[in-house]
Amino acid sequence: METKQKFDGYASQYDEWFMVNDKLFTSELRLFQKVLGDITGKRLLSVGCGSGLFESYIDCSGVEGIEPSEDMGKIAEKRGVNVIRYGMIEDVDLPEETYDIIYFNGSSSYMENLAPVYEKSLKALKAGGRLILLDVPKESAFGFMYLLGKSLNTYDHEYLKDAMPALPYPLALASSGVWHTTEEKIRVLKDLGIHKFQFYQTLVKNPLYTNEEAEEVIEGYQSGGYVAIIAEK
Repeated sequence: METKQKFDGYASQYDEWFMVNDKLFTSELRLFQKVLGDITGKRLLSVGCGSGLFESYIDCSGVEGIEPSEDMGKIAEKRGVNVIRYGMIEDVDLPEETYDIIYFNGSSSYMENLAPVYEKSLKALKAGGRLILLDVPKESAFGFMYLLGKSLNTYDHEYLKDAMPALPYPLALASSGVWHTTEEKIRVLKDLGIHKFQFYQTLVKNPLYTNEEAEEVIEGYQSGGYVAIIAEK
C-alpha cells in the first residue's frame, strides 16, 4: 500500500459531496442508522471510519475507528470517534470476542481481498455480534457509473451525457475503488461459516434522480445503489 493513502487530500471533497447531495446523504444515513439499531452500551468498531461524517449523527461515544488516511481520521476524532489506529486493518491485531458490532461503511469497496479482513473481524466479534457491510454494489447503477468513469478516466464523456447527477462522486475516489458485488460478499461470509443474514437497501432510483428526495430504507439487496448486509456471528 502506498505511504500516501487513497483518501489523503480528499477529506474536504468527500464531505462536500455528501453535503451538496444532501438528499442522497439522508438516504444513506437512514440506512446506516437502521442497520446499527440501538447501540446504547455497545462497543463498536468502524473499519475505515473516514471523516466520521455518518458517526457525527449518532452517539459515537462507543465507536472506535481504524482509518488509513490521517487527513480523514483527524476529522473523525474531532467528531467524537476514538480512532485507535491509523493504518490498514490488515496490519492491526484486533482482540478476539470484544466488539458487539463491527462495520464497514463503504470501506470494503477499497479492499482487494475481503476474506482475511472479514475473518479477522468475525474473530473480534462477541458471540451473537454483528458484522455490517454497507456498500455501493458493483452491479448497481452507481457501480456501473463509477466503473465507466474509471474506465474512461472522466465523467465528461458523450457516453454519459445527460445521464450523470449534477455533482458525481469524486472521480479520483471512484477510480481507486475495487467494487465488489453483494453476492461476492455473501459468498465470502458463507465460506467463513456465517448463515444468519439480513439485507437492507436504499438509493433505488437511478443516480440522476437520487438527490431529488430522500428515500426510505427497504428490505432486500437486489435494487439498491447502497446496500447493507448484516451478518450475525
